[in-house]
Amino acid sequence: MCLAIPAQILEIDQAADAATVSLGGVRRPVSLALIEDAEVGDFVLVHVGYALNKISAEEAERTLAMMREIGELADQEAESIDQAHQADQATELDATHSEHATPSESGR
Repeated sequence: MCLAIPAQILEIDQAADAATVSLGGVRRPVSLALIEDAEVGDFVLVHVGYALNKISAEEAERTLAMMREIGELADQEAESIDQAHQADQATELDATHSEHATPSESGR
């Protein structure tokens, strides 16, 4: 699966058929060889250094919002997994401690 990310064109170098785009506030060079009529301010989908096609500002924002949501969900899932892992470790530690307890420590 490939992922193309929306970016806004900040500058165009006509001689190099390239542009500088903003990807989440990060400036990156991209090739414009695959699209025509790109202008500063346009939004494009970028994949491996190439602008693949132009998209509307609305489509760019919808896509970026979905990507942010996916990132937030992934963060929540990772946090849940970490909490479950910590609980498992605590349970294992308790079981190990119980196995090695002397009769007076275990209440016998």
